[in-house]
Amino acid sequence: MHKVAILLGPAVSSFELGCASELFALTRPEYDDWYQTDIISFHPGPLLATGGLQLLVPQIQDLSSYQTIVIPNWSVSSPQPPALLHQQLLQAHQRGCRLISFCSGAFLLAELGLLTGKAATTHWRYAAEFQRRYPECRYQDNVLYCFDGQIGCSAGSAAALDLGLELIRRDYGFEKANQVAKRAVIASHRQGGQAQFVEMPLQKKANLFSQTLDWAISRLATALTVDQLAQQACMSRRSFDRQFKASTGLSPLQWLTQQRLQLVRHYLEQEQYSLEQIADLTGLGSVLNLRQQFRKHYGVTPRHYQQQFCRSQV
Repeated sequence: MHKVAILLGPAVSSFELGCASELFALTRPEYDDWYQTDIISFHPGPLLATGGLQLLVPQIQDLSSYQTIVIPNWSVSSPQPPALLHQQLLQAHQRGCRLISFCSGAFLLAELGLLTGKAATTHWRYAAEFQRRYPECRYQDNVLYCFDGQIGCSAGSAAALDLGLELIRRDYGFEKANQVAKRAVIASHRQGGQAQFVEMPLQKKANLFSQTLDWAISRLATALTVDQLAQQACMSRRSFDRQFKASTGLSPLQWLTQQRLQLVRHYLEQEQYSLEQIADLTGLGSVLNLRQQFRKHYGVTPRHYQQQFCRSQV
């Protein structure tokens, strides 16, 4: 049983706490094995949450039983934790516990020195202050989330869901992550390197544009070109490229590659297909291209990913 602690400070962001609770604390009887999650604090209650809500949660003094600690938010103006929490978080890191911050939670990890030399991010509103205060961190500008070893950081608000789903994918695989996303009625996957915000959202009236994305996803095994996508959307290539970048923060080719690699992960986890078959099924053309693209995006080979997934299931 994988034990998760959702760690709250004296002031709580209701939205980020809701994200953590939905992903990790919600009872899921359909799975034989799922997270055992506690919402806890080192501060005496009641804790004050957004909108004047008062929360009573167990006050503890020991984090040794947890494998993952999620920090939904933390004080930006006064990030220094109590001495006991400081000690417990350092000990948790030393024993290999996974530390995950949403939004301003990165300030707590950075204040403890745990992000020194590591990739980190936070909400774009706090980016300048974070970089000024913690120049020793490798700040990742305008990304949804990033991982560096056992530490993961997400940008603010809805990006917490993206990082949380990535954790679920790593722990339980693509299918369960998709089921969790479906129950929450959210997108099953947004790449961590995707921009925190884009110039404009997908327009409600631009049905052909959104339909084109669905059309492309259903045909990933074919040799799709950007010209074909533009034609399907009834747009000139120039207009299509411009709207695609403004709407998704990615170029059409980057988006296609991401969709194909997500499909690769799905097939790898099923363990039913050879790399040659997966390259054909995902439109990547060759095993060499599949390996190169996979390693470029995920930092491991397809086989290594498959072996890690199998070990995590065991």
